[in-house]
Amino acid sequence: MRVIQTITCGILTALIALLGFVWMGAGASRAASEVRQPIAIQLSLDRPLDAGAAPFVMASARGLFSAEGLAVTINTVTGSPAAIARVAEGSSDFAVVDINELIRFRDKSGAPPIKAVFVLFNKSPYAIVARKSRGIHTLSDIEGKTVGVAESDLSIRLWPALARHNGIKTASVKLYKISAAVREPILSAGQVDAVAGFSYLSAVNLRDRGVPDDDLAVLRYADYGCEAYGFAVIVNPALAAAKPEAVKGFLRAVIVGTHLTLKEPERAVDEVVSRMDGGSRELELQRLQTLISDNILTGEVKRNGIGGIDPARLDRSIDQIAEDFKFQKRPSAADIFDDGFLPPLDGRLIN
Repeated sequence: MRVIQTITCGILTALIALLGFVWMGAGASRAASEVRQPIAIQLSLDRPLDAGAAPFVMASARGLFSAEGLAVTINTVTGSPAAIARVAEGSSDFAVVDINELIRFRDKSGAPPIKAVFVLFNKSPYAIVARKSRGIHTLSDIEGKTVGVAESDLSIRLWPALARHNGIKTASVKLYKISAAVREPILSAGQVDAVAGFSYLSAVNLRDRGVPDDDLAVLRYADYGCEAYGFAVIVNPALAAAKPEAVKGFLRAVIVGTHLTLKEPERAVDEVVSRMDGGSRELELQRLQTLISDNILTGEVKRNGIGGIDPARLDRSIDQIAEDFKFQKRPSAADIFDDGFLPPLDGRLIN
């Protein structure tokens, strides 16, 4: 009898131990599952999807965000002011915006301390796109001409400073207000001599509309002394403070996505076009190639890596903005850009 009791007690002890092990295993599994739950991230683009968003699309398509424990949803809004507003109110965690618009936004009374944490366009895409057949070959030829300007255009804000730096009389240039939707059509139809806009948008769109390449003069602000950076990633300050590792992971994914875009532009365009409504592969490939050569892969980026800024240059660009924008309190480069979330230089160099 004692033997039976001993065996029974042993079996019960073993069962209890086994159940405890199963319970502990289930608890550990639940804990691991909770740890693996990705962080939901909202990313806003300031315009409809095009090749300019290729690094972010590649990061999503190749699973780079998910590898960093992030579940990124990409949405689009109309213009940088709207994208900045979404980040300010917390409905978006990140946004891709014109850094020069961020500089102006930060001057508003009570504006939250939103900063850029990654610069994608090392050079601003601001440009005057003109027809050579209308007598415009260089920036000085713009005097006495009519330039179409969309109400939402950001490039025209720096036009007065650019004109003064190049000895152009702004009073001699007629600015003709138009809708953004007709910017390229009215130039291709010859109703204006030039339009203000982005080189990778207007110039590429005009070629697509049949304007001969040798009739286009793309007068990039950057070629005439404009120091401005272009599109940058901004982050919600609350997210940056509460989840800095998520911000770092997001940027690591974007950097790898940028590398892949530079290495395989055709594949990047395929990913973008597959997400567009009626996008043209040929047009977007031309757009991406323009962006890479003019705005992304610059000499500064080849020397200093992707994503960062030269503080002295950013300060000079703020001075150029200040020529026509009355700051309540002029910001410094440190007020606008935070490099604390970027990986070390060797993780940002372009091979």
